[in-house]
Amino acid sequence: MLTERKKKNILDISRDQLLAWLDNQGIESYRADQILKWIYLRQSDTFEGMTDLSKQIRQLLSQHFTILRLDIVRIETSKDGSQKYLFRLKDNKHIESVLIPERDHYTLCISSQVGCIQDCRFCLTAIGGFERNLTAAEIIAQVRDVKNLCDDANRLSNIVFMGMGEPLANYKNLVSAIKVITDSDAGLSFSNRKVTVSTAGLIPKLSALGDDTKVNLAISLNATDNKTRNKLMPLNRKYPLELLLEACRNYPLAPGRRITFEYILIKGINDSEDDARRLAKLLRPIKAKINLIPFNTHEGCEYERPEETVINRFQEILIHKNYTVIIRHSKGQDISAACGQLKARLGIGN
Repeated sequence: MLTERKKKNILDISRDQLLAWLDNQGIESYRADQILKWIYLRQSDTFEGMTDLSKQIRQLLSQHFTILRLDIVRIETSKDGSQKYLFRLKDNKHIESVLIPERDHYTLCISSQVGCIQDCRFCLTAIGGFERNLTAAEIIAQVRDVKNLCDDANRLSNIVFMGMGEPLANYKNLVSAIKVITDSDAGLSFSNRKVTVSTAGLIPKLSALGDDTKVNLAISLNATDNKTRNKLMPLNRKYPLELLLEACRNYPLAPGRRITFEYILIKGINDSEDDARRLAKLLRPIKAKINLIPFNTHEGCEYERPEETVINRFQEILIHKNYTVIIRHSKGQDISAACGQLKARLGIGN
C-alpha cells in the first residue's frame, strides 16, 4: 500500500488517465464517470462514501489516490459581500481566490500561478514575483472548494481566470483544469460561455486557446500606444500592440462571441479623450466589447484613479463609436480583493 505522501491526488488525474488506470486494474470503464461525479458533483472527500462502487473498488482507489482540498488560511468578507479566500498549498505557498456577488449570480475569480512574472506596473501581484505554476488540481480545487463552502452553490455560475498569475503561461494545466470545470457529465458543469480566461497578451498561446477550449477570451490591454504599454506592461516589448491585435483579429471566435478588452484607467497615463479615440480605432476590425476598470490604488504604487468625470467621458466616446462598454467598479477593495490587488499576504489585516 502506498503511503499518504506517495498517493496521487485524483484531482490531478484526467478522465482519460482514470480510464486507463481502471482498465489496467480490470475495472469497467463506466466506473470512471461514477467516481468523477462523486468528486465534483457530490463533493465527496473519501472513496469510502461512494456507495454505488463495490467495496473492492473503493479500497483499491483509497490505496492509490487521495481527494485533497486546499488548506484555508483565512476568509475575509468585504462590506459589499465579496469574499477573499487565502489558500495554503502543500508546499506552504499561498494563493488567493475571490467570490464576487452579482445581481443574480456569483462570479469566482481564480488564480493560475503563485505570483506572476509579467511585472505589470499597476498590479500588486507582481511585487511578490513569480514562484511557480499551479497544478491542474490546484486550479480545479479553488472552484470545487469555494463551491462547497458557498451559501448557495447554485448561484455560482461564472468563473474568471483573473486572479494571481498569467493563465496562458501555465497553458497545459490551464486547459486540463478548464476541461474539468466545463465537463457537464462528470465535472464541475460550468458552461463554457460562463468561463473567461484573461491574458496580458501571450500571443503564441492565443490561437491554441481558441482551438483547445470554447471559453471566453479577455485581453488586458490598458494602453493605445506601444510606449505607454511598454511602461505599464513589459510583456509588450516582446509582443507589441500590432502583433497582439493581429492575433486577436485571427482568433477563432465561436459564433456570437466577442473578445473582451480590459482597460485599466490610470490618471494622466491612459485616460485622455485621445486615448479613447485611439482605442476605438484600434479595435475596429475586431469583434470586441470593452470593460473599463478604474485603477484600484494600493500601497507603494505611484498611480492614481481618474476622476469620475474623466471615466464617464472615456466611456461616452467609446459608446458613440458603437462599442459595448461597461465600467467595472471593482468589488472587495476594502479587503484588497479588487482587480490588481491580490498578493496572498499572510499578515493579519492585510
